[in-house]
Amino acid sequence: MKVDVLLGLQWGDEGKGKVVDVLTPKYDVITRFQGGPNAGHTLEFNNIKQVLHTIPSGIFRENKINIIGNGVVIDPIVFKKEIEGLKKIGVELSKNLYISKKAHLILPTHRILDAASEQKKGKTKIGSTLKGIGPTYKDKIGREGLRVGDLLHNFSNKYQERIENHKTMLAEFFHYDYEKILDECEQEWFEGVEVLKSFQIVDTEHFINNLLKKGKSVLAEGAQGTLLDIDFGSYPFVTSSNTICAGACTGLGLAPQKIGDVFGIFKAYCTRVGMGPFPTELLDKTGDDLRNAGHEFGSTTGRPRRCGWLDLVALKYSVMLNGVTELIMMKADVLDTFQTIKVCVGYEINGEVIEDFPFELTDDVKPVFVELPGWETDLTKIKTQNEFPEELNNYISFIEDEMGIPVTIASVGPNREQTIFLDKE
Repeated sequence: MKVDVLLGLQWGDEGKGKVVDVLTPKYDVITRFQGGPNAGHTLEFNNIKQVLHTIPSGIFRENKINIIGNGVVIDPIVFKKEIEGLKKIGVELSKNLYISKKAHLILPTHRILDAASEQKKGKTKIGSTLKGIGPTYKDKIGREGLRVGDLLHNFSNKYQERIENHKTMLAEFFHYDYEKILDECEQEWFEGVEVLKSFQIVDTEHFINNLLKKGKSVLAEGAQGTLLDIDFGSYPFVTSSNTICAGACTGLGLAPQKIGDVFGIFKAYCTRVGMGPFPTELLDKTGDDLRNAGHEFGSTTGRPRRCGWLDLVALKYSVMLNGVTELIMMKADVLDTFQTIKVCVGYEINGEVIEDFPFELTDDVKPVFVELPGWETDLTKIKTQNEFPEELNNYISFIEDEMGIPVTIASVGPNREQTIFLDKE
């Protein structure tokens, strides 16, 4: 058996959680392979709206194994709140959630370091979610991090040594007043640790590979989006992990030949949260209309998302990096009221039009658009592909022709049922 991978092709917030939930019935195992509580995967079904930050989006389907892989960073405070929220709606995870011993822990001081770093950068800040993600990955790369498995091995001494090091940095380098904040969150953090320890903490790399040997089907769920990848995204305005398909190998302990289908998710338009370049961004009424129609506010931060037209230069780049085999288009219904829809097919830089994603996106990059007719139809009531207006079919066909791979799912609303499987031919 091979592992199928599902990931975002833009700047995150593509709707991955909903699609994982829809696809889960086909799989025995759902995994998360990178990122942390800076991710927010929103699922809506049976009049329930739930946002997941750390736990895989397969947990709402019965008898599915869910795995938090070694590439994920875990904040015990967030984890505890997530577990408590799920218990309130009757979701019990004690028997089907497994956590990697090698997943790194977000310490209370990591959050404080995140805030101190952004404050020190001033106008050059990157727009961090302030969840402690960057400092945790820094410790990981610096070989100073603490992992979930450390909770079971002389943790108190390891914790105190790392915390004291962070305190020194905060006081002497950042000149940041941390004591009150740290005192307030440490107790809650250790309560979260006890909740974390109550779950099945295992060597997930062995666990997953043994499941594959037994013929179990596995879906790997990515967080954020390809254009936020630490190596291939719009650096430095990126996240701290590898969000691309290759990250599933390192974040779960999989050999490359174990990767099967790659589902690439994109919105029918583009959004971005926080700082960073965004060639097709709309700073006018059209952008406001997209934001309001799409309810484009961060599920983790609540920040309004920047909105713009679909960027096929960036999308083609993401498809190439990930080896995408099938495309999934989300939020087509957000474009319901537009008479004309624009799509970026190239970048003009210093008078030259290019179709390859450049080393750096700057203000000199001007999007080259084509215009397509809108469908001006309410898609939210549609149940089958046969009901699609001709203009929507043409929009999908245009994207498929440009990308060279099929769009196999189109979402026409936030609910589980508003997901249309398309004919691949």
